[in-house]
Amino acid sequence: MKFPREKPRTREEYERGLPGYHDPTSGYGGAAPAYSALTLRLVLSALGFVVCVGGAVLFGYFQMWWISGILGILAVGAVIDFLWVLHRKQRGEPG
Repeated sequence: MKFPREKPRTREEYERGLPGYHDPTSGYGGAAPAYSALTLRLVLSALGFVVCVGGAVLFGYFQMWWISGILGILAVGAVIDFLWVLHRKQRGEPG
């Protein structure tokens, strides 16, 4: 069975917000649609980046390279999340 393709979303729809965007079961059983807290996620990813880089440098100073490597990978993940949230906010999603 082939589903019809959804029409592209407009900027106005993004500005109003997309209820249940991340929850395919939203709207069933009386559950209120959820909105993403993008600004909070932006702040947390920036804080995570700073903490991971600081920890990686500190553990690198004490020559604990495997912990530095793990924290470096987490810092890269925080940067990717930060950039993705910026993309979503520039697209017009509230949060």
